[in-house]
Amino acid sequence: MSIEPEASEPRWAVPPEGGWTADDLDTLPNLPPHTELIDGSLVFVSPQTLFHSRAVDFFTWQLQSLVPPELEVVREFTIDIDRYNRPEPDVIVIDGDVVDDPNQTRFPAEAVRLAIEVVSPESRSRDRETKPVKYARATIPHYWRVENHNGRAVVYVFEREPATGAYTSTGIFHDRMKVAVPFTVDLDLTAITARRSRAADPE
Repeated sequence: MSIEPEASEPRWAVPPEGGWTADDLDTLPNLPPHTELIDGSLVFVSPQTLFHSRAVDFFTWQLQSLVPPELEVVREFTIDIDRYNRPEPDVIVIDGDVVDDPNQTRFPAEAVRLAIEVVSPESRSRDRETKPVKYARATIPHYWRVENHNGRAVVYVFEREPATGAYTSTGIFHDRMKVAVPFTVDLDLTAITARRSRAADPE
């Protein structure tokens, strides 16, 4: 008589009633890097594209050279919006006084001055629809969405309108981006493209 093998344990724990909480991200075992919490559900990140990696690097490096001394630039770090939402923007600009412990794993959303998301195919609806609503409700004053249009970066810039509590579009930038808030920025967006591609571009 053959013996049926025992069923293996599920890879992920069953979520509690009501969903996971922001605190659970620090205690759940074996979570992949850059796991986010959206509406009590765990969101796992797909492998990065080269465009995504270069864009995140670009904005991190560039903003670090431009940001006022009282602010700091941090990449791929979670923020607490509420009990059931702890997203991880690709780049954030935050009040420097909340950076006080090398072991901290998150920042309060109210300390975020700017959130930047670089859109991937699997994150398109979250970055265009879900996250902007949550960031605006968390009173993050500025939101930038970076998209890949045929190999070139396009940046969609939004500012929170205090009367409505929602973001309003303040610009769409292609090869060059110039804004005055949350601080003065003048960026050559073509630098996100690989040098070989720029050299081969007839334009």
